[in-house]
Amino acid sequence: MVRADTRVLILGSFPGAASLAAQRYYAHPQNHFWFLLSAVLNEPLVHYPYAFRCERLLSRGIGLWDVLGACASEGSLDSAIEAGEPNEPAQILTHAPGLERACFNGGFAQAHQARWAQGGLSVIGLPSSSPANAGQRFDYKLAAWRAALHLEGCS
Repeated sequence: MVRADTRVLILGSFPGAASLAAQRYYAHPQNHFWFLLSAVLNEPLVHYPYAFRCERLLSRGIGLWDVLGACASEGSLDSAIEAGEPNEPAQILTHAPGLERACFNGGFAQAHQARWAQGGLSVIGLPSSSPANAGQRFDYKLAAWRAALHLEGCS
């Protein structure tokens, strides 16, 4: 999900079962993603319909995608991913030529940062928004997400 004017891309690993079933990014009700973005952007995204949430992100220059385009997995946890076909940065850069920064949501996604940095993008790792990342408090995650997404016009 990008537009030509997308400047920041948030990359997850691959959609979990709830997201695949709903055909929406971060659909699991306990995932902190939409709560984090609501706080970072100071806008109640969690209360909006999904299509409007996506439009609001895009209007702020923020896109969403995954580091994997396909994978074999038993369940929704990143640790269950057995084999994956990575998405190529060049694919997204053709659609978002103004892309400046790639932010990686969680450890699995962060393992793919080097490929994205080769294209000249600024890369940043984020604490996972997943409910499986219960060891990190919301306020810690929020501080990191705010710092990573701070870009003129985004927040």
